Amino acid sequence: MIIVLIGYMASGKSTLGKMLAEKLNYNFIDLDDYIEASENKTVSDIFKTKGEIYFRKQETHYLKALLESKNNIVLSLGGGTPCFGNNMDMILDAEDVKSIYLKASIKALAKRLKTEKSKRPLIAHIETDDLLMEFIGKHLFERSPFYAKAHTVLTTDNKKETDIVEELISGLF
Repeated sequence: MIIVLIGYMASGKSTLGKMLAEKLNYNFIDLDDYIEASENKTVSDIFKTKGEIYFRKQETHYLKALLESKNNIVLSLGGGTPCFGNNMDMILDAEDVKSIYLKASIKALAKRLKTEKSKRPLIAHIETDDLLMEFIGKHLFERSPFYAKAHTVLTTDNKKETDIVEELISGLF
């Protein structure tokens, strides 16, 4: 089975994905890391040198390849991945694939992202907490219709990571 974790930046896709993969004895793959290794460039460098359209095409290509791999994988997507091309439909139509939207509130996401701004080029320029919350809210408004198509929606606010992983496992099997 392939378990695809979907959600906004800082929703816990990588952290929870690694924990879930370890519990299930699955491989963990972060799609952005996979793209970087395959392209031998960072996502930022790909955007700078080849542009977003090239990146999104490659993202879809690598996503398709992973979904067809038939391996036991926990796959963490970039926050925008489900929103481009036919990526979300491809996930929903794939055999033996379960998609899970890790849903966190704007307030929870802003709290997490506030400390990570320097590592996140998309939000590094945002100066105040209010502007950060506004940015996240706008993005979630645009992306939520895609995220909500996931097989399962799991709200993560005010839950311990270990409890979320247990909830994920009980919902999968």
